[in-house]
Amino acid sequence: MSTTTDAPVPPPLQLWGGVEATVNRVRDRFFSQMEQNGHDKRLSDLDRFAALGITALRYPVLWELVAPDGPDRADWSLPDERLPALRELGITPIAGLVHHGSGPRHTSLTAPGFAEQLAEYAGAVAQRYPWLEYYTPVNEPCTTARFAGLYGHWYPHERSDRAFVRALLNQCRGVVLSMQAIRAVNPAAKLVQTDDLGKTYGTEPMAERVEFYNQRRWLPWDLLCGMVGPEHPLWRYLRDSGASAEELDWFRTHRCPPDIIGVNYYITSERWLDHRYEHYPANERSTDGYADTVAARALATPRPGVGPLLEEAWQRYGLPLAVTEAHLDANREDHLRWLLEIWQAAQHAQQRGIDVRAVTVWSLLGAYDWNCLVTERKGYYETGAYDLRSPQPRPTALATLMQELASGRTPSSPVLQGYGWWRRPERLLYPPTEIGGADAWHQHLAQPAPAQPILISGGNGRLGSAFARICAQRHLACQVLTRQEMDIADPASVEAAIRRYRPWAIINAGGYVPPPGAEHDADRCRRDNGHGPVVLAAACARHAIALLTFSSDLVFDGRKGSHYLEADQVNPLGIHGHNQAEAERRVLAIHPDTLLVRSSALFGPWDQHNFVTRALRALDAGQRFSAAADVIISPTYVPDLAHACLDLLVDRESGIWHLSSDGAVSWADLAQQAATLAGLPRRHLVTSTAAQPSWRALGSARGRLLPSLDDALQRYLRDTG
Repeated sequence: MSTTTDAPVPPPLQLWGGVEATVNRVRDRFFSQMEQNGHDKRLSDLDRFAALGITALRYPVLWELVAPDGPDRADWSLPDERLPALRELGITPIAGLVHHGSGPRHTSLTAPGFAEQLAEYAGAVAQRYPWLEYYTPVNEPCTTARFAGLYGHWYPHERSDRAFVRALLNQCRGVVLSMQAIRAVNPAAKLVQTDDLGKTYGTEPMAERVEFYNQRRWLPWDLLCGMVGPEHPLWRYLRDSGASAEELDWFRTHRCPPDIIGVNYYITSERWLDHRYEHYPANERSTDGYADTVAARALATPRPGVGPLLEEAWQRYGLPLAVTEAHLDANREDHLRWLLEIWQAAQHAQQRGIDVRAVTVWSLLGAYDWNCLVTERKGYYETGAYDLRSPQPRPTALATLMQELASGRTPSSPVLQGYGWWRRPERLLYPPTEIGGADAWHQHLAQPAPAQPILISGGNGRLGSAFARICAQRHLACQVLTRQEMDIADPASVEAAIRRYRPWAIINAGGYVPPPGAEHDADRCRRDNGHGPVVLAAACARHAIALLTFSSDLVFDGRKGSHYLEADQVNPLGIHGHNQAEAERRVLAIHPDTLLVRSSALFGPWDQHNFVTRALRALDAGQRFSAAADVIISPTYVPDLAHACLDLLVDRESGIWHLSSDGAVSWADLAQQAATLAGLPRRHLVTSTAAQPSWRALGSARGRLLPSLDDALQRYLRDTG
């Protein structure tokens, strides 16, 4: 297939979206993403999706959910409501019928009749929605066959090449028969056939296996295009793995080439095989005596991304392409960098004469438990264009980038000025190997512009130093300033720092004085915690700079008896709380776009003076340690706080947010819980009573963004161990 510049000009690149709606089976349990993301209960999500600028949406009309007991007993209520609503909003639905599933309980990927039963359901869908044009009867048949038939992760939990091949052929046959049934109703119906398209690289001794993997990735599309005959490189493998010549020939006489080849691309799609397995941890080692890891972790020069893979698919098939899943489990700025890189690669592919139709943001509502391949329900959540940890889906910076791409505007987020982690030196975990290749695609990669920094005041304090550390980890340019370099209470000093560094955001991490000291130095407390934030807010408002500043639970009197929420009336009792409350009022009055975070009881691995560190140090030394049992607080793990604040800052969130680890305990309970997890004796822990008992725990009506206290304490112990 030629890629010369005289090739037909494809349509403009479109932006598509997807709803992660996997229904996979692990033994006798089905895991449904929609049970966790709640999309089936929110029709309003469709309006949110329309606001993003997408022209098409990969949408679930899943066999397991709609017709588990057969089409005659189907519950069509959800697709009846949603599919016409999408059409009214100008969004083309791409109906997915099986998404990493194995069908209803009575069948499986390896069962006889799977394909025919799926086709029966597909025909029923077409009969009910004859106007529906785009279908993906089976998502990622090769990937699903590997996970269910070769690796044993999903039902029917087989671990053999024979099971893999049977699952693959059943799914692909199901696609062909489904499209026949659909086209009997709507002859114009189109097939969007998706699968993970990666590539495998390896050391020289791994060459044969690398070649096998690189041929295997094409099998679903090769079968559908009628390209698998005796001359195919994997013909003998398929035959040896139980496929008959007759069933393989069936695909040649029942060709069903995709109207659009859907390329799903993840950071895990490109793999590195290394015979030197001793350099790798156990979870990266194959039972066959080699290491299998993400290529970005081992290649000296990172691969150029999805571009050359699109070119390979175009040269092999000559069919229209789309990136049908683009998603990364990472920090917020890397969500943006990943999507923009894939979008630009697709645009460059078009310039090279490759017919790429769209890039799909996956998943708009995020996804659950893919860190364990959805084999357990742990509640691990990856955000998407929307963050579901708020009472209503909250748009993230990814939503803004989508709107900019869809409308042809220049992406505006300043964090796009940095490299994604997969292009930075710290990505390497194993001995780096240089392999070369794809130079033309390397050359098209955009070079980040000089980065605007985040200014961090209070660089010598525990919060300022934590932000500096985590900004460095996330490749967010920052400038850490001491009081001498920027005195936040001095307007001239603040103005000079802004003019010198030209920041896009300022984090006010300084000025905090512990409450006991505040009562003894009232003037300094008022200057640093009352007046300083107001000076910063005025300057940030004047220069249109984002501001993150902090307050605490001390703005409340502790008499509520339950968690304090953002909208609760403040009523501070001490000087420290009075200064914070006054600063809150004035800051939000002059700069309403300020992100104002209340938190409390900070502890972390990088300072020696927080409560948890002091308690464990004393107990480990056999020393008496006293803690109040009648003051209820919300402990907050500093690394989690910093990450959440940076995500909100990138999202351009504003107003008051309560951020603390999910839990309300007394100081004594906190010391006891930490000691128990650390395996330390608690006989020297003495409970005491406070002069003024209080409930100062923070809750949030805006979103619970931090992990649980137990999880935070375990990571604290790991990070300090």
